[in-house]
Order: sequence, then structure tokens, then C-alpha cells
Amino acid sequence: MSILTGSRARKRYGTVAVLGAAALILAGCSGDTGSTESAAPDPAEREDLTLSIGTVLPQTGALSYLGPPEEAGVGLATAEINEAAKGITVEVEYGDSGDPDNKAYETTVPRLLGSDVQALIGAASSGVTKLFLDQAVGAGVITFSPANTSPDFTTWDDDGLYWRTAPSDLLQGEVLGNLIAEDGAASLGIIYLNDAYGTGLEAVVNETFTASGGEVVASESYNAGDTNFSAQVSSILAQNPDAIAVIGFEETSTIVPSFVNSGFDGSNFYFVDGNISQWGTDMSVSIEGSKGTQPGPVLADDFQDRLKAQWLEQGDGAELVDFNYAAESYDAVVLLALASLAANSSDPAEIAGKLQEVSGGSGDGEKCDTFEACADIILDGNAADYDGYSGGVAFDDAGDPTEATIGVFQYGADNMHTRID
Repeated sequence: MSILTGSRARKRYGTVAVLGAAALILAGCSGDTGSTESAAPDPAEREDLTLSIGTVLPQTGALSYLGPPEEAGVGLATAEINEAAKGITVEVEYGDSGDPDNKAYETTVPRLLGSDVQALIGAASSGVTKLFLDQAVGAGVITFSPANTSPDFTTWDDDGLYWRTAPSDLLQGEVLGNLIAEDGAASLGIIYLNDAYGTGLEAVVNETFTASGGEVVASESYNAGDTNFSAQVSSILAQNPDAIAVIGFEETSTIVPSFVNSGFDGSNFYFVDGNISQWGTDMSVSIEGSKGTQPGPVLADDFQDRLKAQWLEQGDGAELVDFNYAAESYDAVVLLALASLAANSSDPAEIAGKLQEVSGGSGDGEKCDTFEACADIILDGNAADYDGYSGGVAFDDAGDPTEATIGVFQYGADNMHTRID
């Protein structure tokens, strides 16, 4: 199931794939990302740079459990960049994205744009980003998401100002579909959220599982805000599937008990990044044995410990339990800072013009895996190729990562998951 590509100082595990290969062709591009062939400025000509970023991450709404790890990742990167003292200072203003229902982004985004930020970090939800991306592009500000996975962004008309460290759902959907088949399921039921995220993943999981020889016997959608899923549950269970894929968010804690209480085996569910949460007692039935997928490599060295310490200082004093998209959020800030250094500029368009280069997507540059090491390479007049905690990244012309890792997780008796691949 694994295709290994690239190299990295830190050890990575799981399913690693190259996006853009024959099986996963991502058509078109989102706009001109600018030239990476510019001469490095003379050290004497360098400016002291300030990079102002604003976060549009979920403090409330269906994805609020992703807010702490993502904000911790942003905060940790900011602290470590500033501590390195390499001629750039990062300033952060935190804001709530909410979700399409509570519409917190409608207040947050104008406030941040009015503060003259150069970049927005967010949103986590593809559906939310779609609602403000054109506004940010119109303002000439970079939007850099650590968690957007909708394939629609690949061809978005964004003037080269949209980037993401999370891979497209084309990859995660393929990995999940193959996982279900490899686990021996011959028939599959799918219940999915009817939005850009859910429909995109459902299509790829359905196609992949069918191509493997399995049969999708039922696929039922629901809408954001729904609280009763009895019709979808009855329709899927009537087809007696071997396994059920649940593609959604926090409503999963209502959906899954509805199936189990109707007689379905709680060990035969499959989840995705939107609901592969550490459910614990928030899940009222046992899901021991069920599995799910989540983009991102194993977080090696002491990264999790540093995130926990950062969140105790930055958050409300609660312990950081989930680490979903923390690495992608950390790397988003580091890549923006490195691109600003490489451009010797705080102008968003000029920063965007260097993001592909510092990620290694241009094919040039010296490998490095910390902000400090990469900054030294840039300050010496050379090109840096950052491999971060989220992987090699290597942006293509559309601002999509061309290298990504999808981890496989399995739930234990306490409804908490551990990584198994």
C-alpha cells in the first residue's frame, strides 16, 4: 500500500504517495506562483522583516476539536522563529473560523484583513475557505490552509495566493478505499456529509473500493446541522454491508451509536481526518477495532511535547490531546517565514512567489528540516528546501503538496486511537 518517495532527516512512516502520478492526476493550476529564479540579496541590503499573519481556525463549530492542535502549531512555529532571531519577526492575531452554520469567519476575516496581515492561516474546513477565499484574494493576501483537502482548490482562480500543506482528498480517499478492501470487506455502506469535503471524499472512496473488486451497496448523504440520521441508517443497514465508512465531523458521535444500537458491529467502521478524533467517553458505544485515516507522518523527536507545552502557555490551560494538523499548521508558518526571507520582502505576492522554492517544489535548494537551518542557507545567499513535520511538501504550481503521508489509525477498548501504519 506504500509508495515511498523523497528523503528526510526525521523518520516517517505510513502511506507515502506522490500526488500528480498517473493514478492521481490533478489538472490545471491555481495561478502563476511567480519566478523562483531571483538572485539572493546582498546581506548588507537585507531588511529586518515583519510577517503578520492571522488565523482563521475553528475555535467553535463542527471542527472545534481541530482548533487547539492547529493554533498550538501556529504558536509554536511563531515562538521558535522569533527565538531564532534570523532577521524576521512573526506576529499572530488569532481568530475563529467557526463553520458554515455559525459563520464566525464573516467577522474574523474582515477584521484580520483590516489589520493588514500578509497571510491568513486557515480555514480547516474546505467549505469555510471557499466562502472567504475570493475575499482574501481580492485583498491581495495569502490564504494558507493546514487542513483543506477539497480537490476544487487545485484549479481555483487565486492569483497564486492559495497554498496548503494538507494533501487533496484524492489521496486520502484512495488510501481509505484500499484499506477497507485489504481488510477483507466485500461490501461497503457510506454515510457522508453533503458538502465539498464529504462529496469529494465519498466519490474517491467509492471509486477506489469498487475498482478493488468490492461493492458499495449503499451511499447516503446528510446535511450540515442534521441531528436525526435514522433514514440513512435504515437504508444502509437494509443492504447488510460488511463495513461502513463515515465521512463527517462531530456528528459522528451521534451517527455511529445509531448504527450500533440497530445491530451493526462497532468494530467495522472506517473514519477520515474529519472524525478520526480521540473519542473516548464522547462516543457512547464501543468502536474498538474500527480504523481511520489522517494525513501526516509520525511526529518524531519531541514535537508533541513542545506542542503540549506551547498550548499550556497559549491556550486555556487544558491539556492538548489531539495533534491533528498541528504539523501542517507549524509548517505553514515556517514556510511563509522562509519565503519572506528568500524574497527579502513582506509583500504577500513576493512571499507567494518564493513558497514553491523554499518547499523544494522547484527542484532546487539544499535540504534542511528546521527554520533556523533553512534560514542560514537563505541568508548565505543560497536556496533552501524545507522538509518539515508534515513531510517534504514540495509545492506544485497550484500550491498543492506533491508529497504526502497518510497514516492509518485503529481504536482500542477506550475508544482512543493509535497509529498502526
